[in-house]
Amino acid sequence: MTSNPLALDPATWARRTLRAVIVGLFAVICVLACPAAAHASLMSPELEDTVAGYLAIFIIFFVPVVGIVLFWLVHILPEQIAHKRHHPQFEAIRTLCLLSLVFGGLLWPLAWIWAYTKPVGYKLAYGTDKHPDYYKEHDLPEPDSATADIRQRVTALEERGVPTSEIDAIRADLAAIESRLASNVTRSEGV
Repeated sequence: MTSNPLALDPATWARRTLRAVIVGLFAVICVLACPAAAHASLMSPELEDTVAGYLAIFIIFFVPVVGIVLFWLVHILPEQIAHKRHHPQFEAIRTLCLLSLVFGGLLWPLAWIWAYTKPVGYKLAYGTDKHPDYYKEHDLPEPDSATADIRQRVTALEERGVPTSEIDAIRADLAAIESRLASNVTRSEGV
């Protein structure tokens, strides 16, 4: 019977494996204990200088431009919101946004809040709570006063088929408001 040279008994195989592991660990320890040269970077000194030069140019020129653009975009955001919502005081919000840019963003929260608020006094004074551009964009006639706007809404309700009892109640309320406004105007003219 011929013996296979690769076939070893388990004890011999274990001794040879242990010897190989010990020699391997000794070789790794020698390599780690005696480094040839230490480098602080993976790049060569010339490549480091080139990368540092490009990085400096990027930081000096590009980062401030991007920062200024982002600052500007954030500060005109209330203006865009007011325009999209057809805020009647859109121009004032735009002005506040520009002032906020000048004052370093201190007025920006006020412009943000103002863009999301619904102006109550404006509707009382001008008869509408929409910017005039809203009526132009939707091909609607601009209301002349608060009562004209309400009359337009009542007409639209009639066209939709709202019950006449509700429309008559709205008309009665409108007549009462008009009479109060007329009496206030005559009193203020007499004073």
